[in-house]
Amino acid sequence: MPVKVFFTSVSGSTQIKKNQERVFSILNAKKIPFQPVDISQSSDDKDLMRQGAGDPTALPPQIFNGDVYCGDISAFDNAIEMEQLEDFLKL
Repeated sequence: MPVKVFFTSVSGSTQIKKNQERVFSILNAKKIPFQPVDISQSSDDKDLMRQGAGDPTALPPQIFNGDVYCGDISAFDNAIEMEQLEDFLKL
């Protein structure tokens, strides 16, 4: 199952944009394949992201391994800091 990163291509929040870019950049730098899923193109994808995260107000980026929820940007940053990215991504 590939890593999926739920993101939005339409956001007025610079913080969300920066967080998404950081996730993409780190995954690319570590050569970890991932599938970006743009929630702004499909409300079904947004609902799927929020259901998987267990939070009806979850904002992107949200990270999954297949259908298994890994975490949000805070958990991602923590995994980077603790050098546990592969564990976080369930690889």
